[in-house]
Amino acid sequence: MTGYRELPAPPSLRSEVECGWRAGVPADATPVDGNVLPDGCMDLMWIDGHVVVAGPDTTAHPVHRSPGSLTHGLRLHPGAAPALLGVPATELRNLRVPLTELAPTAARRTAAAVDDGRDPLAALADLARRLRAEHGAPDPAVRAAARHIAAGRSVADTADTMGWTLRTLYRRAAAAFGYGPATLRRVLRFRVAVALLAAGRAPADVAAHAGYADQPHLSREVRDLAGVTVGTLRP
Repeated sequence: MTGYRELPAPPSLRSEVECGWRAGVPADATPVDGNVLPDGCMDLMWIDGHVVVAGPDTTAHPVHRSPGSLTHGLRLHPGAAPALLGVPATELRNLRVPLTELAPTAARRTAAAVDDGRDPLAALADLARRLRAEHGAPDPAVRAAARHIAAGRSVADTADTMGWTLRTLYRRAAAAFGYGPATLRRVLRFRVAVALLAAGRAPADVAAHAGYADQPHLSREVRDLAGVTVGTLRP
């Protein structure tokens, strides 16, 4: 396989999984260096014979792919991974952690399944289902809070809508997303902007549609969160 390709989420995991994906580099190609941009999500990845958990990012995370490499992943909805793993997202922020450090038995079982010929993406889906059975499904209230925040609702309004105190909102946001609601809003807004820029939309239009005050605001946020200019993210 060449490049990056997204695949539909397994039907039984749509509450937890946004999509599956595969990223590969041909054996006769040169190494590929790039950045994974913050999107509010966490991923379960099969890399070099191991399951790795990608924590929530607050800046661009550098990635190096060698010729002949193939990575498989499940992108989890914002807030879903900590519930499955039983680990607060704050402990994984800006990190890539082997699953053996978090759930060694589940990690070994997944590796054994792939060694026995199971497709790595299917093995990751089996892993997610086992983790859900062990730890429980993510709390729907967490996703509801994320939707309110992504829609631009204030922190106070979000807390009031959820029936939480501000302290509860901050605590639950940190555990589920790895950072507070204000940072979550920045990241989710940035994700919308990245998608629009990649689609070729004009920066001024992107700024207005994604909820930035103006185009300079968009430019500052792109530089802070991605470390590049707006033009770099356009085709």
